Amino acid sequence: MARTVWGSSVGKKSVMAVSGLIMLLYLVAHMIGNLKIFFGAEEFNHYAHWLRTVGEPFMHYEWTLWLIRVVLVVAVVAHATSAYQLSRRDIKARPSKYVHKKPRASYATRTMRWGGIILGLFIVWHILDLTTGTVHPGFQAGRPYQNVVDTFSTWYGNVIYIVAMLALGLHVRHGFWSAAQTMGVGSRARDRALKTVANVLALLLTAGFIAVPVGVMTGVVS
Repeated sequence: MARTVWGSSVGKKSVMAVSGLIMLLYLVAHMIGNLKIFFGAEEFNHYAHWLRTVGEPFMHYEWTLWLIRVVLVVAVVAHATSAYQLSRRDIKARPSKYVHKKPRASYATRTMRWGGIILGLFIVWHILDLTTGTVHPGFQAGRPYQNVVDTFSTWYGNVIYIVAMLALGLHVRHGFWSAAQTMGVGSRARDRALKTVANVLALLLTAGFIAVPVGVMTGVVS
């Protein structure tokens, strides 16, 4: 049954929708956590330490954090795989160009694929920069506040992050709407409300994430 569902286009779209919503919930929580940096180093570093002790003593140190990471990796892989396979299936179904031009799609729709690639590359960079410190000269283990300030004190750190967050906003805007349609939530009466929610959510996430590098650049966070 699972193979039959996965083999259908509807099944792959459902996987995309569910995995996308899982990542969206994580992004909202992650953004709220990031904004703690405006309360100072002690508050932010304490929050980062708390993430590693959630669930103790039932859960061992970092077990909950690793469980979240595993769920996110599965969601990202499922989302990317279903998106790629749906794209290939669509190309095979329509190998030749349309005789009549299709209506011009929105900017977000036309950049979903590239936006996904940009976000995928950014995730790798972000982990190597602020989690493992592999590409971060002067990385200090256990001092996340200092590492964030150090990253956004460089022009390339700001450019990479801000470009990725703009791509994220477009991706969320279109993805939330598509997920609602796939899950059968959308209707003629609800369309306007869903579009409004998608726009507001995308704007809040983009602004919330970009606020951190802007705070460092302007000296509000130092």
